[in-house]
Amino acid sequence: MATIAVMLAEGFEEIEGLTVVDICRRCGIEVVTVSITDDRNVMGSHKIPVIADEVFANVDFDKVDMIVLPGGLRGTQNLEACEPLMKKIDEFYKSDKYIAAICAAPSIFGHRDILNGRVACSYPSFEGHLAGAVVSRNPVEKSDNVITGRGMGVSIEFALKIAEQFVDAEKVEDVAVGIIYR
Repeated sequence: MATIAVMLAEGFEEIEGLTVVDICRRCGIEVVTVSITDDRNVMGSHKIPVIADEVFANVDFDKVDMIVLPGGLRGTQNLEACEPLMKKIDEFYKSDKYIAAICAAPSIFGHRDILNGRVACSYPSFEGHLAGAVVSRNPVEKSDNVITGRGMGVSIEFALKIAEQFVDAEKVEDVAVGIIYR
């Protein structure tokens, strides 16, 4: 079974992070929410406290198949300031393991030269940070092992695209229909 790590930093956009958790768990994918600090308690951008499943230092990333970065301006800044996480993003990318980011967070991939030559999307005011990307206005883009999403309003579509990488299309469609998305 695949394992996805959804990284949580102070100021993360709650809907973007937790929708991935919800949809992927409905699809039968193991998802672990990970605080980038030593405290499992993480405050979202709209003051919704979330208790992460694990702290970064305790995660065995060799058993993780994808890292997901939710947006939120402050959350994105805090994720990018976490050097151990940035090293993991680079390792995953270079190993052709999946990485995904939504809203402001795709800017992190742009800053790390991950988007060069790829089709990618982000929140409109962050498109200038998608260095080297062919910028798309589509809700979600997948380019090889990199998935990007524009923002909170496409969180379900972003989560379904992530799930498609690990379970069959029929399961993803069943979940989409079950939540009245399609």
